[in-house]
Amino acid sequence: MAEYKLITTEGRAKRGEFKTVHGTIQTPVFMNVGTIAAIKGAVSTVDLHEIGTQVQLSNTYHLHVRPGDKIVKQLGGLHRFMNWDRPILTDSGGFQVFSLAKLRKIKEEGVYFNSHIDGHKIFMGPEESMQIQSNLGSTIAMAFDECPSSVADRDYVQKSVARTTRWLKRCKDEMARLNSLPDTINKNQLLFGINQGAVYEDIRIEHAQAIAELDLDGYAVGGLAVGESHEEMYRILDEVVPHLPQNKPTYLMGVGTPANILEGVERGIDFFDCVYPSRNGRHGHVYTNHGKMNLFNAKYELDSRPIDEECKCPACRHYSRAYIRHLLKAKEMLGMRLCVLHNLYFYNHMMEEIRDALDAGNFAAYKKMRLEGFEEGKINGNR
Repeated sequence: MAEYKLITTEGRAKRGEFKTVHGTIQTPVFMNVGTIAAIKGAVSTVDLHEIGTQVQLSNTYHLHVRPGDKIVKQLGGLHRFMNWDRPILTDSGGFQVFSLAKLRKIKEEGVYFNSHIDGHKIFMGPEESMQIQSNLGSTIAMAFDECPSSVADRDYVQKSVARTTRWLKRCKDEMARLNSLPDTINKNQLLFGINQGAVYEDIRIEHAQAIAELDLDGYAVGGLAVGESHEEMYRILDEVVPHLPQNKPTYLMGVGTPANILEGVERGIDFFDCVYPSRNGRHGHVYTNHGKMNLFNAKYELDSRPIDEECKCPACRHYSRAYIRHLLKAKEMLGMRLCVLHNLYFYNHMMEEIRDALDAGNFAAYKKMRLEGFEEGKINGNR
């Protein structure tokens, strides 16, 4: 069912189209993060349609813990559960197992850990992660992997990556089995593998070459934006992405700022996701073409302009900076909601502009213009 069509390139930057059972994704794309099947900030799936969202991302671990993936399956799967008719990507839960669980034991069969909600013991391995994601019925499932620390020593990273490769093969086998079962919600569920290797270029490259041979539906670069510098992240992308199949979508997990995304696109990335737009929005930090603004700043108290005069989002079409600042100061949820809507619209619209620039063959000029605008905003105080 899946088909990735490479429409055009500019240097390493790719402009693609990815057909799935739940619709066609135009890439490069930003996936809006709805961890527990909802965007934090009182944003509905109806809102997501209005602001141009193509893909919604949810979290395997969190939905397994609450409400339970078997409950979601009984209710018809994640699309029906949250009333969303476009593609959904579910991450494998691996990152949360390693970041949230205070007590965990990694073995070849998988990971034993305690729930961060009530402490009950959970086991998750490649097969369990695939089974949970199959119950959710997402469009794209991520392989179960270990995300080693960017500062982990070389010997540990090598062993961890080798185990991640073995786990990936088990994920592929289990997904094939699950997709063949009569009661599976989405028999066309896709599998993306994840490249790991911390900041060791040679381990990353070797792993990329190994997983590329498995002919998966797509490939992600994981374990970045977890403590290393932006320069280190870009260096790893420069080295690794050329070793991933160009005829498959590439996904940079958990990244990032608008500038990070522009740099990632230039290096051949198709898919991005990050909690920044929703998290920052909930704290009154909003993105514009002239950088990031903090609406709690007193200088916006009498500012009757919209957040961004060039923006067509629901917040900018109807409300002023002064009003939204008042809502935020009064701890009124509407203020948070409007900021999150604006930020998600900004990200989705920027991706649309990136695709248009690639179509026109002037992405380099677009990237330069946007980065200069962000820098100018920092210098001039975001207008």
